[in-house]
Amino acid sequence: MRPAQTPAGSLGSVAVHDAAPTLTADDAATLERCMRVGGIACIPTDTVYGLACDPDAADALHRLWALKGRNPKKPSAVLFSRIELAIAATPWLDAELVEAITRLLPGPITLVVPNPERRFPYACGDHPEVLGIRVPRWPEAATALERMSWPMLQTSANHPGRPDPAALEDVNPVLAAGCDLLLNAGPLPGTPSTVVDLTRYAAEGAWNVLREGAVDRRTLARQLDH
Repeated sequence: MRPAQTPAGSLGSVAVHDAAPTLTADDAATLERCMRVGGIACIPTDTVYGLACDPDAADALHRLWALKGRNPKKPSAVLFSRIELAIAATPWLDAELVEAITRLLPGPITLVVPNPERRFPYACGDHPEVLGIRVPRWPEAATALERMSWPMLQTSANHPGRPDPAALEDVNPVLAAGCDLLLNAGPLPGTPSTVVDLTRYAAEGAWNVLREGAVDRRTLARQLDH
């Protein structure tokens, strides 16, 4: 079936698929265009639905924070569609840390890594010296998004303190109406990513879970402990 079209946001329309949606190369191209022109998208990941925009587009970020009601001083992750894009964007990371990252990603994990070059400052909030990176293991219905080359600031598509949306229809209508693009890949697991601090991993082999989520400590330890 062709996606239904309904009006929303500054891009003029959003794609809302049927009950068994599969995203296409055209959807990935539309998402990339949305990022390029400073839009806000609601996208599937391997955990929950999220809001996304260009991490370097100040106007888009201000819109996103206002829409979500989130404090811009709180850090968010930068999402990359493929692991090689994440590694290319963080060339200062040493080989041991890169190896650890490639063991953990792609997957439902957000990794906090050193950011001495202070890249993506809007995403870092009050902590420009560290950066959160995300590379989803795209669900089958959303594998077309691997074609994306544009990084995205990504945060869950909910208001602070509200449940994380596991389906597009769970997204608050106010949030959905404020997006320029909605991409539906059907139901998702619904548990947010585990957030892991790797800022001391290269020097000390140390790591710490900052937020419990989709991946448990035992699984992390098998990948990270020497």
